[in-house]
Amino acid sequence: MLNEFADWVATVPKPDLASRTERLAYAGLGLVGEAGEIADTLRRGMRDGSLNEERLVYEVADLLFHWVALCVELGQSPEVMIAQSRANISDRIAGRVVNAFARSHPEEHLRG
Repeated sequence: MLNEFADWVATVPKPDLASRTERLAYAGLGLVGEAGEIADTLRRGMRDGSLNEERLVYEVADLLFHWVALCVELGQSPEVMIAQSRANISDRIAGRVVNAFARSHPEEHLRG
């Protein structure tokens, strides 16, 4: 089902950006923007003492759209990415922590 959604997402009009980096940034910034909308909805719920769950669901759906758009731009199947995420989390839970990024970029642990 997600891959069918991805096929649809690929048809949604978007700006004609010149480079792959710009297209990835556009999709990634859309994702981050929606995460901010989710955070703000939760913050308002804390402030007001009542969470607007309908709005939260709406924003999560928007976040899903942008996540799939990023998958599409990366040329990755959302379903395959979910399976990989599940395997990664299962490995962490089992204590078999594998961080391929850290292996590829050992200097990352020095940044802080």
